Amino acid sequence: MQDIEPFYNWRHLYIAEEDERSPFFGQEHSEFEYSQTIYNYYIHPQWDEFGSRTLYMKVIFVDYEVGFCIIELLGEWNDAIENDIMTIKREVVDKMEHEGIKYFILIGENVLNFHSGDADYYEEWYEEVSEEEGWVVLLNMSEVALQDFRQKKLQYYVELMNIENWRVYKPEHLFQLIDDKISKRL
Repeated sequence: MQDIEPFYNWRHLYIAEEDERSPFFGQEHSEFEYSQTIYNYYIHPQWDEFGSRTLYMKVIFVDYEVGFCIIELLGEWNDAIENDIMTIKREVVDKMEHEGIKYFILIGENVLNFHSGDADYYEEWYEEVSEEEGWVVLLNMSEVALQDFRQKKLQYYVELMNIENWRVYKPEHLFQLIDDKISKRL
């Protein structure tokens, strides 16, 4: 797990630690000192902690004019025991919504497991972004993790998509591709 780094090819466009409007503004990361773990496995030091013991994230791009962000996730998303969705919502999403973000792209290809809990925070998030004509998309989550997600019927609140090679797009092109797909579904 220590080899899984957050996507870094957009760092010339956006760095959350340097963005005064970011929940992660001012955080410092070591390039060499591994201190964070998920179940006794060290993870790359560039991942950001937001209050979960098993799930980490990296805000890899934000466009305040358009109102979208792209967040990459790593670890185990556990709503059953840890209530990770509440932590994501309160510690990150609420702050970003306050800054005008209404489109959320969550990249879940490094989410190893998903354990569902209550749908309340998903429903709250959906209602808030819907009022602003926004959306939440979960991109490229493994089929194993998606099974529990779908079983709890959370896809009513979060769009599930798979876009191979999302890394080849510029952030605004990835956003446009997703927005076009959502518009066609409606």
